[in-house]
Amino acid sequence: MKITFIPREKQHSEYDWADITYEGQPVGKARCKIENRSITIYSINIYTDWRNHGFGRKFVEYCQKNFRVVIADRVRPTAVGFWETMSFVNNNDGNWIYRS
Repeated sequence: MKITFIPREKQHSEYDWADITYEGQPVGKARCKIENRSITIYSINIYTDWRNHGFGRKFVEYCQKNFRVVIADRVRPTAVGFWETMSFVNNNDGNWIYRS
């Protein structure tokens, strides 16, 4: 799996987008903001044909290894279990946080 961040300045966006590929095939995108050694993840979208293969989990693991603080923004109640298994803690404001 390869993750390529496209800086917001390059695409005239307020977000840093991550292209997620596997063996040269696009499998998804993630909408984030990178600030120094911190990343906020706003959404992870794995394309339909590639779901349930662990690409979302692998993207989060990549962020955990490469950033000191990883924030999952406004976590849906149905996704809380996922973020808990990834060692994130509830910030009590809708966000879940991982600190290395």
